[in-house]
Amino acid sequence: MKWKKLGKIFDPRDFDLPNGCVEFAQSPQALVFDDFVRIYFSARQKDPRNDKYLSHVSFVDMKKNFKEIINVAKHTVIELGKLGCFDEHGIFPMHVIRRKDEIYGYTCGWNRKVSVSVDTSIGLAISNDNGLTFRKIGDGPILTSSLHEPFLVGDPFVQTYEGKFHMWHMFGTGWKKFSKSESPDRIYKIGHAISEDGVTWEKEEGRQIISDRLNSDESQALPTVIKLGDRYHMWFCYRESSDFRRNKSRGYRIGYAFSDDLVDWTRDDGNVGIDVSEDGWDSEMVCYPHVFEWAGKIYLLYNGNEFGRYGFGAAVLE
Repeated sequence: MKWKKLGKIFDPRDFDLPNGCVEFAQSPQALVFDDFVRIYFSARQKDPRNDKYLSHVSFVDMKKNFKEIINVAKHTVIELGKLGCFDEHGIFPMHVIRRKDEIYGYTCGWNRKVSVSVDTSIGLAISNDNGLTFRKIGDGPILTSSLHEPFLVGDPFVQTYEGKFHMWHMFGTGWKKFSKSESPDRIYKIGHAISEDGVTWEKEEGRQIISDRLNSDESQALPTVIKLGDRYHMWFCYRESSDFRRNKSRGYRIGYAFSDDLVDWTRDDGNVGIDVSEDGWDSEMVCYPHVFEWAGKIYLLYNGNEFGRYGFGAAVLE
């Protein structure tokens, strides 16, 4: 595997985004049309009530090779949750798939906590206007914490294979205080769920499908899966779970795994094909990958430094 970087293709600071968002374009996710691609991402708004962040879904439409921006969202794509709901404070990310004449948006909604910083669950919203806006099927999540996964559940990526819906997602394994002076940090791994209709899901509870590379406290996020030939390929991002914000060497990198049966996955980061650059917008971090096919080529969208504060870039599989 080798990815040829195409550079940063979108910077949120160059546009007037809905909901007063001014920075961040996190977790880019593609929806392919005949003559352009729509890329959804999560931008951030400062909550005027407390100066804390809220995450809103937005999108940008691009022509082939990402060289021409033809449209940027001018309206709210999906409303945040009601008071006390799982997605009250943000949606990040949202993965989209076509389903007959509709577009399903699988959301990772988050809300603030007291003893720890955040909780997340997975929701579903549906678009009937070609992905311009999405309406939730209900105020609650379709996948959330459970008896043997009592912490976070999020980062959904959904595909259909052999007549079934498959969802790869992250699930929390715990919160840990790595030092007395800092707040607890979360640890999470990648899991799998199956559905017959894309709404009601059965998790493989507590089963970590991607092995750790760094240590048992490694955090893994944002799986993205594509089938090439007879093999399934997954890219994801991983990092240390402590001191990852200040220490650049402990921040996100992209990992890779493959499977021949969608059950057992072999981690093979030596074949990931992409890493941080020597300098520039992705020299400290590469994260939140999304792989998709467009016009006969395989592309990778991803974020760089500071978790996507200054936009996202693309690479093409050689």
